[in-house]
Amino acid sequence: MPVVLVHGHPFNRSLWAPQTEALTAAGYRVITPDLRGYGESEVVPGKTLLSDFADDIAGLLDRLGLERVVVGGVSMGGQIAMEFQRSYAPRVRALVLSDTSPVAETEEGKAFRNSLADRLLAEGMDGYADEVIDKMLAAYNVTAMPDVAAQVLTMMRTTAPEGAAAALRGRAERPDYRDTLAAVKSPVLIVVGTDDAYTPVSDAEAMRDLIPHATLTVIEDAGHLPGAEQPARFNKALLAFLDEQVVQGTS
Repeated sequence: MPVVLVHGHPFNRSLWAPQTEALTAAGYRVITPDLRGYGESEVVPGKTLLSDFADDIAGLLDRLGLERVVVGGVSMGGQIAMEFQRSYAPRVRALVLSDTSPVAETEEGKAFRNSLADRLLAEGMDGYADEVIDKMLAAYNVTAMPDVAAQVLTMMRTTAPEGAAAALRGRAERPDYRDTLAAVKSPVLIVVGTDDAYTPVSDAEAMRDLIPHATLTVIEDAGHLPGAEQPARFNKALLAFLDEQVVQGTS
């Protein structure tokens, strides 16, 4: 069974390395693309809408000859998964939404994302990466898990500013996905770190209450990236969901 995992901003596909290893060992096919403007994908200036990312994933699936897949994402990647659900619902076997929000951007948020895009183009990624590392990870994990912190910092620092800025400008225009989620008929797993500074547990609980038959797992001792901070706990929840809700549900 194919599982597509979509990274967030400003990362790349290597964020999913622990999940790729665990899922592959369990017999799943894992697809972890670098989004346009990130990782080894082509750097694109201007503005990249969430719908552009979703269309890219659909095109990748077409190229791979895959019709229906499990789609998961973290943070911005979760919003891309929601956009994929909105535009390509028949292709979604199940959704995995980690540390993300379905709510449309506020006017204040739009201004912030556009000003941050300007800043990244002017200054590069280093200063921004240093400022947000203790929000991407729970602050206590930055010191307790130096290898994880170093990996996350490297991903952020090596992301092309043009690609990151284009995604920020597109994300500022994101729609509200709550109606989309309320209509989902496929199984949905929601995951969140207990100490997520960006999308707290209350946001995840609101999504769970919105989605029919959604499963919520709260990962202890983690922030915004529980798949990197607590991979064993994250993988246990993901594999249990796939086995119980997806594989058995289609057998």
